[in-house]
Amino acid sequence: MTTLGMVGLGRMGGNMTRRLRERGIEVVAYDRDPALAEVADLHALVGSLPTPRTVWLMLPAGPPTGDTIEVLVPLLDPGDTIVDGGNANWRTTVARGAALAEHGIALVDAGVSGGVWGYEEGYALMVGGEADAVERLQPVFDALRPDEGGFSHAGPVGAGHYAKMIHNGIEYGMMQAFAEGIELLEAGGPGGIDRNAVVHGWQHGSVVRSWLLDLLVRALDDEEGFAAIRGWAEDSGEGRWTVEEAIATATPAPVITAALFARFASRQEDPLAMRVVAALRQQFGGHAVRS
Repeated sequence: MTTLGMVGLGRMGGNMTRRLRERGIEVVAYDRDPALAEVADLHALVGSLPTPRTVWLMLPAGPPTGDTIEVLVPLLDPGDTIVDGGNANWRTTVARGAALAEHGIALVDAGVSGGVWGYEEGYALMVGGEADAVERLQPVFDALRPDEGGFSHAGPVGAGHYAKMIHNGIEYGMMQAFAEGIELLEAGGPGGIDRNAVVHGWQHGSVVRSWLLDLLVRALDDEEGFAAIRGWAEDSGEGRWTVEEAIATATPAPVITAALFARFASRQEDPLAMRVVAALRQQFGGHAVRS
């Protein structure tokens, strides 16, 4: 039986642990929340694993992941593997992989997509790392992915997080396109358009049918919940990194860039820039400034 340690039992890590166990993977689980942890600490987790050990991290990028790896390194042996399933910047991952290699520890970076639905539907996995380390973990990836497809060995260390970054940038653009389309359905046309009926119809036969569309339908059908949502959209980092990569490589990415900027705009109330535009229009055109 394949055994691994899972560190981080939030919505993603907890559901992944459940799915792995149900598919025959033995998991020793740790979380900093004592109510979720099954072992006392990282030392106990490592001591519970057979060699060569695999420790999978489902933690936020930045200090939570970096600090945990620093604790793990002296506890692990050459031949062991750390899997980073968070959304780390791929450049950080490449540097981290080189540093771990000096200790004989392999780093596998796994971009994981599926959210709260992954437990039932399976997770899409974009994996970076050396072929032998990835091959050894294939039973784990097979347990997590959907019954068909859903897994790619994207390339060397860093490739998994790079692919996930691009994946999330594309997601930004798709979500923004759906959002603008819904707003136009409300604002234009002959009036009386049944917005929900239209999007329900798109779920079958349409070229825009997708899982995101299915989630949009769920959101719109929940009229009370949808009405209570604020028009504020955070960005978790990957969208910014995708735009930065587009700039660094001189690769045109206008849709993803505009989608990121739209999220910035969502956080402004009565933005200064638009007040300046309105004032300028009044100055040169005599247009009324409406309150």
